[in-house]
Amino acid sequence: MTRDDLDAMAALLGDAEVMAYYPAPKTRHEVLDWIDWSRRNYAQHGHGLWVIETHDGEFVGDCGLTWQQVNGSARLEVGYHVRRDRQGQGYATEAAEACRDFARDVLGASELVAIIHPDNTASRRIAEKIGMEHVDDDTTGSRGSRTVMGMALRPSEPGVVD
Repeated sequence: MTRDDLDAMAALLGDAEVMAYYPAPKTRHEVLDWIDWSRRNYAQHGHGLWVIETHDGEFVGDCGLTWQQVNGSARLEVGYHVRRDRQGQGYATEAAEACRDFARDVLGASELVAIIHPDNTASRRIAEKIGMEHVDDDTTGSRGSRTVMGMALRPSEPGVVD
């Protein structure tokens, strides 16, 4: 993700339906901050949020790995947003699976979580599809209680397909 993605990201994160479980859609300035935050994550951790595109290069959304606070401790989270007109087509699941595999196989992470608004059943289904289950409720954020889905990650064995 770069600043060149600002128009596409602003359309995505400025969409009230896509951002229904956030306090408000993001302004263009907030989206620029979002892109800069992700780029700082790349520099500091070697990962962040990536742009989701079709094989033809069409912008679909974002997905990636970031460190988030859950009840006072840092946890590696997979997060995802998909354009409203592309939701329900498997893009978020495919991207989240790739992030799960990257976290396990490249980063060597032992755990992965997804922090989800309790009413966001679509996001919860994606987390469940990649192998997560409800592990906690985060009550420390400013947005009220959030559902924490999670899973232990084990290194994959050569020749074994998950």
